[in-house]
Amino acid sequence: MADLADLTVQAREARRVKDGGDLVTALARLTDALALFRGEPLAGLPGPYARAERRRLAQRQRALRSERLECLLLLGRAAEALDGLAALSAAEPYDESLLALHMRALYAGQRQAEALTAYQGMRERLRDELGVSPGEALVRVYEAVLRRDEAFLLGPTAALPPAGPPPLPVPPPPRRPVSELPGRSGLLVGRQRERDLLTAPFGSGSVGVVAVDGIAGVGKTALVVHGAHDLRDRHPDGCLFVDLGTHSPRRQKFSPQRALRRLLRTIGTAGSEVPTDLDELTAAWRAATSPLRLLLVLDDALTSAQVRPLLPAGPGSTVIVASRQRLSELDADRRITLDPLGADDAQALLGHLVGEERAAGERPATRELARLCGGLPLALRIAGTRLQTRPAWTFAHLVDRMADDDRRLGELQAGYRSVESAFRLSYEQLTPLQQQAFRALGLTPTSEFDVLTPAAMLGRPAREAERLLEGLVDTSLVQQPRPGRYRLHDLVRVHARRLARASPAEADAARGAVLRLYVEAGRSASDWGSGGFRTGPSATGTFADWSEASAWLDAAGPELADVVGHAADLGEADLACWIAEALTDHFVRRGRYHEGRTALETALPQAERADDRRMASALRNCTGVIGIYQGAPARARAAFAEALELSRRYADRGEEARALTGIGTAELNEGRPGRAVAPVTAAVELARRLEDEWLAATALCVLGTAHRALGRTGDALRCLDEAAVRAEANGRPTMIGRALGCAAEVHLGLGRFAEAKALLVRAAHLVRRAGDIPLTAITLSMLGTAELGEGNPEAALALHPEALSWIRSLSPPNEPDRTRMEMEIRGRLGRAYAATGRVREAGQQFRTVLGFPGAGSYPAERALALAGLRECEASPAP
Repeated sequence: MADLADLTVQAREARRVKDGGDLVTALARLTDALALFRGEPLAGLPGPYARAERRRLAQRQRALRSERLECLLLLGRAAEALDGLAALSAAEPYDESLLALHMRALYAGQRQAEALTAYQGMRERLRDELGVSPGEALVRVYEAVLRRDEAFLLGPTAALPPAGPPPLPVPPPPRRPVSELPGRSGLLVGRQRERDLLTAPFGSGSVGVVAVDGIAGVGKTALVVHGAHDLRDRHPDGCLFVDLGTHSPRRQKFSPQRALRRLLRTIGTAGSEVPTDLDELTAAWRAATSPLRLLLVLDDALTSAQVRPLLPAGPGSTVIVASRQRLSELDADRRITLDPLGADDAQALLGHLVGEERAAGERPATRELARLCGGLPLALRIAGTRLQTRPAWTFAHLVDRMADDDRRLGELQAGYRSVESAFRLSYEQLTPLQQQAFRALGLTPTSEFDVLTPAAMLGRPAREAERLLEGLVDTSLVQQPRPGRYRLHDLVRVHARRLARASPAEADAARGAVLRLYVEAGRSASDWGSGGFRTGPSATGTFADWSEASAWLDAAGPELADVVGHAADLGEADLACWIAEALTDHFVRRGRYHEGRTALETALPQAERADDRRMASALRNCTGVIGIYQGAPARARAAFAEALELSRRYADRGEEARALTGIGTAELNEGRPGRAVAPVTAAVELARRLEDEWLAATALCVLGTAHRALGRTGDALRCLDEAAVRAEANGRPTMIGRALGCAAEVHLGLGRFAEAKALLVRAAHLVRRAGDIPLTAITLSMLGTAELGEGNPEAALALHPEALSWIRSLSPPNEPDRTRMEMEIRGRLGRAYAATGRVREAGQQFRTVLGFPGAGSYPAERALALAGLRECEASPAP
């Protein structure tokens, strides 16, 4: 063991010369002192005294090493100091003095960010493992690194100019560029287009500003960090990163003043020179950055006012701002709104996190998990983490746990990361009225909606509801897929519903209001007129006319039938029935028979629980109407018969008249016009007594058509003339068009083509305007036949293909009534071709008619096609 006396002398001499400023000699003395240690002190000696002495000498050895490394640092040899400190710090993870020296060395090596990270690591370690905070000395070093106080960190000579004036002007040493960008963590999937836009160059004479916004958890920070690293080489004076902490529950939020003070210190402005007033700080920042080309990333900003003072002034600088808000008051050169990942990219991210082989082995479950996460990168990463840390879990198991909306957000939590917490922080930034609107939107019966939906739910004017919606769009809590239409991300919708449960009275009122809105829309759009709905809620005048209501229902798209199920699930039996009844005519006019039937089948069980007893017969009448249009007259007749029995039981004359009309229609469609006359005649008398113009016109159209089929053309025209008069009184375009079309069909049969054409021209205009797809197709085709009879074959050849285009818009394409209508129209088109001598084209149309699957179910259309084909085959070839 080294001689203790020599060790004491060498150490005392080293400290003396070091205090005197002779760092070179101090370094040599300390090196000699450390050389006296050879191996472990007092190795092999037993007993408590020896153990205590060994500990004391080991501590003395570490102190000498630390002093020697500090000398290296003060002599400007930071790299050598870091080499020694790495091993020493690893052996003493709680030694604050060693960490302080290590931070100073990192700073001297232009690694300021690492020094600050090292401090944060020690602070968390002390707090979590020992329950204490860093000591005052270490905190002073941390603050000095933040201030870039080189005199404190590296010694007085590091901050003082050389003594005496230089013989020649010497430029100041170049400022060391700073990079504070966080490391690139995680794979950036599916963002190449946004990344390219983010990193595209700006003009060299200005400061370029890019604003990135999006819903919480959509990956804004990941995008801007990856993009910032791509831009580093274009900004030689530094890359700065400030997390403004708007939505961080664990950090103090940055005011503009605090952010500016930090930025000024980062670029080298001394702490004593930093002002406190915001205007002065902004001016100082602009002056300091005017000669610099910086990249500044501002993450998690809240407002434009928070960002504007932080913009640097140097031409060629770039600012990237990430925010959940759409910072509309910020003058941004580019704006990028991040949407959730598409299905393929979401699955790719899960595969990257969990393993491609594991994901490929459960491809359907992987796809479903991506859907349940809504393509939200935060949700996908949390789900991936859960599967990483639970290797026994399968994708299907996690899908099962997330299938219930009530559990889904609870499953998307890993440690402090939580999708619901991220949403809640956004919600807490809203005004009270915005919060109420957000809660209400979680209760909408369709995923997409317009301003009328929240207006009804909140009981506020549409203009005010629109302002609320647009404000929520700016917060990224509401999406706007197209002008005038809004939606919530699936997971945001779940969160909004959970919030709504805390205010049950408010939620019940909002749900009831929006369901009544659908009742009113369906009734306003219906061709049945106001008299067609004798029970249920009164109209509020939300829709100006039937066309506005129809357009509103059209915008709901394929989700419209789901509204009935939504009402049923809520236990709103009457509303479910009223909505299904009100939507029936809309579905029929649009040729959406399958959706209409689905809505009615959902509502029918509710009729038994509804307070409105009319619904039992009304929904069966509606079911019969759908059956007629679907080409199932027997099924329709059974529904009408049930409706008739129920309506007579409850003495409901209106539903009785509709049931009788329906029974007659079914008989007529089954080829038994003679059996149709009696029930429809009774329906006409009932409708007249009820003064229901629409119902009377409908029954008269059926009765007139039955008379035509029986060869009673005079009776037919008398019925149809009265039907037209009553339809005009009701004022609904579809009913007027139907009455005119039925009368025109009689004239066509009599060869009165001019009279038929006059009626059909007006009818076609009306049914087109009403958007009645089936009726428009048939009316146009009959008009083509009238034109042909008038000697205008070219007009006929234009009208029949237009009629076919309307038929092709029907969905689904395999509806039986579509087949019958297309057979009829193609038969008419074939006759038009034949009349112009285009025998080959005519034969093609007739063969197409005969080739339809199930063509035998429509004997009249099939017979006409067979006759036309025989005539074509008998005609000499051109």
